[in-house]
Amino acid sequence: MGLKYVGAYLMAVLAGNENPTAADIKKILESVESECDDEIAGNLVSELEGKTVHELIAAGKEKLKGFGGDGGGGGGAVAATGGAGGGGSTAAPTEAKKKKK
Repeated sequence: MGLKYVGAYLMAVLAGNENPTAADIKKILESVESECDDEIAGNLVSELEGKTVHELIAAGKEKLKGFGGDGGGGGGAVAATGGAGGGGSTAAPTEAKKKKK
């Protein structure tokens, strides 16, 4: 199942429709010129029937706690640029420098 079906379902819920239908999903997907497989949309709706999205998300978060991910990891090293030492500029010569020539 593509995430576009789940995304369309969630958009319908966020818009205030607590129990979206396959037709609601199809309407949302077609509004952005995306194809909709009625069977997939219907299967999603039947799987989620009688369940609230907020409870499903909360249950899913509990299942993901074991994966860690709270440390984040350090930032990447900054790439070295230019040559060593200072003073050198890569900017184009200014008008004052052009007149000296």
